[in-house]
Formats: sequence, C-alpha cells, structure tokens
Amino acid sequence: MILLQLFIEFFKIGLFAVGGGMATIPFLQELSQRTGWFSERFITDMIAISESTPGPIGINMATYVGFNLAGVTGGIIATLGVIVPAIVIVTLVSKSLEKFSGNKYVDYMFYGLRPAVTGLIAAAGFDVFRIAVVHIGGAAPQLSALPWGRIAYFAIILFLIRKYKKHPIVYIACSAAVGIIAAPVFM
Repeated sequence: MILLQLFIEFFKIGLFAVGGGMATIPFLQELSQRTGWFSERFITDMIAISESTPGPIGINMATYVGFNLAGVTGGIIATLGVIVPAIVIVTLVSKSLEKFSGNKYVDYMFYGLRPAVTGLIAAAGFDVFRIAVVHIGGAAPQLSALPWGRIAYFAIILFLIRKYKKHPIVYIACSAAVGIIAAPVFM
C-alpha cells in the first residue's frame, strides 16, 4: 500500500511542480505535514544531499524519500512517480510545439507562470533558510537564542559565493569540513 501511496503522491508533485526541482520543495513540505512521512528538518537534509549528488534535485529528493520509507523499491517507485508526468507532458508538448509556437496565448501563459514559479522557489528558499539557519525549536526564537554561528557562517558563504564565484562543489566540500570540525558552534 505504501508503494502505491508513494507513486501517487510523487506523481502529483511531478505533475504540478512546474519550474524544476526547487519548485518541488513547497509540495514536499505539504506532503510532510499531511502524511508525517518525514520532518521539516528531513527536508533540509534532503536538499543538502540532493544538491550534493548528481542529477536533478526533485528526482533525487523523491528517491531519497522513497528509499527511507520503503527501501530500494520505494526509491524506484517514488522516482517513477515524479518523472512519469514529465515524460508524458514533454512527449505531448514536443508533438504540438510547432503548432503552438508563437501563439500569443501560450506566450501569455508562460509569462504568467514565470513569476508564480519564482514565488514558489523563493517561498521554499525562505523556509529552508528558516529551518537550516535560524530554527531552534517549535517556537520563534528570541534574539539572544538565535544560532549566531550558523547565521555568521551563512553570511560568510553568501559573501564568498557572490565575490569569488567558485564552483559550487568547493563551497559544499568546505562547508562539510567546517560542519565536521565546528559542529558544536553551529548546533
């Protein structure tokens, strides 16, 4: 039964998460709240792992959730659930692309989708920031209880990324090392 639920839930995510992997995050948050399959903290762990491994983030996250719930079979079923809608939609779009290219209504539709997808990704980014950087518990933290080490490290990494524009793997590897060495500061 869990395999069918995994397929259906990730099929819905794959069908409606327009805009790529980061657009799946709000859907995963909703799935977490509705099913209890994983916590908000688990979502940040999934993002970290998905961003650190090859492949699209949405597929990696589906595989990760499916594997954690139902082993290898669950990972495969969740992955299939999230990619089947894309396969179907891309096949249909490719068959009718020439017919509708240049159609002003199709252009208007994409014009409307861009800010919506950007809003979904920004909202997900805000939630990930809240959970990964400033979240201490269920209640809103007091100023004195904020994890200043994590906030400072976030600001440093943000500055370095903007200034030096190194490959993301450099920042991921350095952050993993810093996390191992300085975990007590960031916890």
